[in-house]
Amino acid sequence: MAVHRRVVLVLATLVVAVGAGFGVLALRAPDKAPALPAQTFPDLLMHVHGLDVNPADGALYAATHAGVFRLPAGPAGQAVRVADRWQDTMAFTVVGDDEFLASGHPDLREDKPDVLGLIGSRDAGQTWEPLSREGSSDFHALEPAGEVLFGYDSTSEQLLVTEDRRSWQPRAAVALSALAADPTDAGVLLAVGIEGRLLRSDDGGRTFTPVPGAPSLTLLTWAPAGPVFGADAGGTVLVSSDDGGTWQTRGTLDGPAQAITAETSTILHAATGTGIYRSTDGGAEFETRYQAELDG
Repeated sequence: MAVHRRVVLVLATLVVAVGAGFGVLALRAPDKAPALPAQTFPDLLMHVHGLDVNPADGALYAATHAGVFRLPAGPAGQAVRVADRWQDTMAFTVVGDDEFLASGHPDLREDKPDVLGLIGSRDAGQTWEPLSREGSSDFHALEPAGEVLFGYDSTSEQLLVTEDRRSWQPRAAVALSALAADPTDAGVLLAVGIEGRLLRSDDGGRTFTPVPGAPSLTLLTWAPAGPVFGADAGGTVLVSSDDGGTWQTRGTLDGPAQAITAETSTILHAATGTGIYRSTDGGAEFETRYQAELDG
């Protein structure tokens, strides 16, 4: 796992931060974020940390280096910044109606520690509150499994687990670039380790072992009732119906995936460098949900 680092450049009213790990580009407003719709700055969605669906209204949310955006049901291309916040939102996950969890780095206009630890929202991202490990943990993955929440802390390169979102217990110390937990069994996790190697844990993240014969992957997502979906470095989408034991190729995106999430066993959302896409057939075919319009 590369250590998250930043190089800050001031360009007009925007701050551009470059990072490694789960993300590579940040756009921040140091004084006042422009009161313009997201479509005015199409590149703001060009690095998506995470995608998830709010069961309260079915809207898709994209968490990025430059804030959280809401993509409501409707024509492709609509994307609205939530709450005029430019927070670098990482490890984004939806855990209930309007209830979000995340980590990351603050909007530069806010007087907060550089790493947010675990933060939570009960109003669909309008406001966030610190829950635990503020200033000490930079979670790059948060994976719920029932009442259990797993978090991968990139600062310490350690997997942590909590049941109350306040106190955490350490599990395996291992470099990971992706994590997925079985929603129905908190003892089973899949992860992507060094060089895309697929790892599996059957003891709640205390130990991980390589999965023999597994493809090299970059991302994972576990559907609520299965199966598990993965993406490789070329944007190929794969699926496993036996908890990661064997994999079948489904379809191919237009480039490397930045984020994927399985809404159901057949509905899959994915973000690449050119937009956000939706599949209703388990990743075989994708339709455009948001299309970026880059200059040049």
